[in-house]
Amino acid sequence: MIPRLDESFVALAMAPVEMDALWEEGWRHFGPVFYRYTKAEAGGGPKRVMPLRVDLSRFAPSKSQRRVLRRNADLDVRVQSPVLDAERRALFDAHHMRFTDNVPNSLDDFLGPAPALLPCRTVEVAAYAHGRLVAASYLDVGCRSASSIYAMFDPAESRRSLGIATMLWEIGHAKCHGFAHYYPGYCFHEPTSFDYKRAFAGTEWFDWRGAWRPLEP
Repeated sequence: MIPRLDESFVALAMAPVEMDALWEEGWRHFGPVFYRYTKAEAGGGPKRVMPLRVDLSRFAPSKSQRRVLRRNADLDVRVQSPVLDAERRALFDAHHMRFTDNVPNSLDDFLGPAPALLPCRTVEVAAYAHGRLVAASYLDVGCRSASSIYAMFDPAESRRSLGIATMLWEIGHAKCHGFAHYYPGYCFHEPTSFDYKRAFAGTEWFDWRGAWRPLEP
C-alpha cells in the first residue's frame, strides 16, 4: 500500500531490528519523530520522493570517489558518540548558509533536544584538520543496516568534496560492521541538487509498494 502523505509517529526507543524494518519500509526520523512521505516541495516545485539505499555487497567506490578519499587522507576521521556543542553549532550555521531551498533551522531539528534522547543508537563521523572540526555526519546504527541522518561541513573546505566524503566514511563504517544496507536518505524522481546520492554503486530505490529496485543510471 502506498503510504499517506506526511505519515508520521513518535517513538522514544526502538530496538536495532525494529530500525532495520522501518528503514526497509521507507521510514526516517529526526529526533523522536518518525516520518515518510511520497511527495515534497523541492527545487521550486512538487517532487516525487525516492527513498534510497545501497546494497553494500555490491558497493565499490568509483574512480572519482577514490579521488575524494585520497584528497581527504590527511584528515583525522573519528567515529564517536554524538554531541551538541558550540563547535558543531557553529559548523552547522556555516554549512546551512549554502542552502536556498528547504533551509534547515538548527542541528536540533535532526538530533532532537539532546543526542542522549535519540530513539536508537547513533554515532557521529567527525573529520578534523589539525584539530579543527571540518565535517560531521550522524549515522543511525541498526542490527543489519545503517542510515544517515544529516551531514555538514565547512564551506571553506569545499574543494575536499566533504559531502561525498562523509557518505563514503559512513559506508566504510557500515561495511566494517558487516551490515547489508546503507540508507543515505531521500532523493527524487525529478532532477534536484540531491542527485549526488545516486552516484554510488549498488544503489536501490523504494517503489512505495514494498519493493526495492536497482537504480538505473
